[in-house]
Amino acid sequence: MPAATTLKDGLAFGEAPRWRDGRLWFSDFYRRAVFTLDPDGTETLVVEVPEQPSGLGWLPDGRLLVSSMRDHRVLRLEADGSLSVHADLSPLADFHLNDLLTDAAGRAYVGNFGYDLHADMARRDIPTILADESAGATRLARVDPDGSVHVAAEGVRFPNGMAWQDGGRTLVVAETLRLQLTAYDVAVDGSLASPRVWASTAPQMVAPDGICADPEGGIWVAAALGNAVVRYAEGGEVTGRVETSQIAYACAIGGPSGRTLYAMTAPSSEPSIVDGQRLGRIEAAEV
Repeated sequence: MPAATTLKDGLAFGEAPRWRDGRLWFSDFYRRAVFTLDPDGTETLVVEVPEQPSGLGWLPDGRLLVSSMRDHRVLRLEADGSLSVHADLSPLADFHLNDLLTDAAGRAYVGNFGYDLHADMARRDIPTILADESAGATRLARVDPDGSVHVAAEGVRFPNGMAWQDGGRTLVVAETLRLQLTAYDVAVDGSLASPRVWASTAPQMVAPDGICADPEGGIWVAAALGNAVVRYAEGGEVTGRVETSQIAYACAIGGPSGRTLYAMTAPSSEPSIVDGQRLGRIEAAEV
């Protein structure tokens, strides 16, 4: 597979890339805003999110939903450009909100860090953290279109990127600290059942961060411990790899051809290293 090339630099920490309406949408934690990137490289500010944006999704009427990390809210971008509170996840979030994925009905599935990972990393090494099943243990939330909040799944460890499979009948969640992609059956009402291992990323020591599905049913995984995005088939076989110039934290499939893999990269996820700096990049490769 080819190495990625840099499309855009000067980000602080890019997250949640989404291809929609002929543009790449993404959050930047430490510029505290959502942006789009046109195919010609033009970056456009969409909306500022003071408490840090993360996951992005859309309601059926086209309004944007954004995870507001630090105040544990899902915000809704109105037609007039104002932000409204779509849902308050404070009762369910153990730490900062994380990625968000919407379905065709407008339900939003939202993860959270589970705990202060960076503080833990200052005390303990990565193998010790991974071996501690209590580290990052939390729940996945579901926000229905009316803004009501529900527990979607319990016992997940640092739920991160998510992707649909089987036409929306299966939700795959990246459990970063379990080194695992976990699949759930999705009922008509949006409830989740039958959790199972879709793929273990432990043999490659890939800590799955952002993920995206391709049309053939593979899932691309941003390897938050390495400079790569790795493709997995169900069952755990590695079927592709794109090298990036720095650590990959999120990914999306899109572009004019529908075959461009976008990766959000940075030298670290440690806020003291990247907050206030402009070291992040958007990288891309045809896959």
